[in-house]
Amino acid sequence: MKKFISIIFALVPAMIFCEEITFTADFMSGTAGSKTDTTTLEGNATVQTSSMNISADAIELSGEDFRFITATGTVSGSITESQMDFTCGKLKYDRQTKVAQLEDAVHLVDVANEVTADAQIIEYNQNSETAVMQIEITLTQKDNVCTSAFAIYKKSEQKLEMSGNPKIQQGTDSFRAQEITLNLETQEITLDGRVKGTVSDSKPAKTETDTESAGSETASQAENPPSESEISSQTENSPSDSESSAQTENPPSESENSAQNENSPSDGESSAQNENSSQTKNIQEDSQQTSEKNTKSASENDSSAKN
Repeated sequence: MKKFISIIFALVPAMIFCEEITFTADFMSGTAGSKTDTTTLEGNATVQTSSMNISADAIELSGEDFRFITATGTVSGSITESQMDFTCGKLKYDRQTKVAQLEDAVHLVDVANEVTADAQIIEYNQNSETAVMQIEITLTQKDNVCTSAFAIYKKSEQKLEMSGNPKIQQGTDSFRAQEITLNLETQEITLDGRVKGTVSDSKPAKTETDTESAGSETASQAENPPSESEISSQTENSPSDSESSAQTENPPSESENSAQNENSPSDGESSAQNENSSQTKNIQEDSQQTSEKNTKSASENDSSAKN
């Protein structure tokens, strides 16, 4: 049966500390109200303080005035004061110093600044808003992918300090050094010791040339637009709407086409013209032969007279 218990601890004046702890679980073992004994919550356990929310398979409250909170299993929660969300395999939290140590596949998200960090161990101090990360670190923000073996993330300053084979990848560009500092606001990178990196141009040269050519042509057209007189001349010389409409509306009629066909010479007329031409040619040939005969006969008569 799920139990719900609310405990208010009023500490001695020397502690100058007062905080309410609310927790739930399927099962609890320990003495309620005791400030020295250990209390264990198991099964869908949750603990809520003024600055921390924790959920886990099991949560243990221990120490004087339940100063320490230890969560194991599938741990998740949020640091409400800093707007940080987290998941991990194990968590230890000191309510007095407000320091949380997260272990085993830690995933930490700075919601306000859109920064995500993964590591095997992260120690977060709520008072200084500083996260100390160790082993297999990967931090991402905007276009930055940062990896190293040791890093300090300063939330309030938005600064990341890395060492232990650190590397920053920004798109196709990469930077390496013994120590790297990244300003997450200005994106300024400081490299120290054995610096090396790779920077590539993402724009092909051909594309730049084509863009410049297109830009120059556009600029030339913009600087030398057609004059008003040229535009007016082109408009005047173009066929008017009325002429185009008249040509379209008044094509040759069928009667005109029929008349043109009727006025063309028929097959009979063409044959008669050919026969007349042939008769005229025959008459001309007969006339020429008769003339030649007359000439010959006259010549013979003259010859006979002389004899």
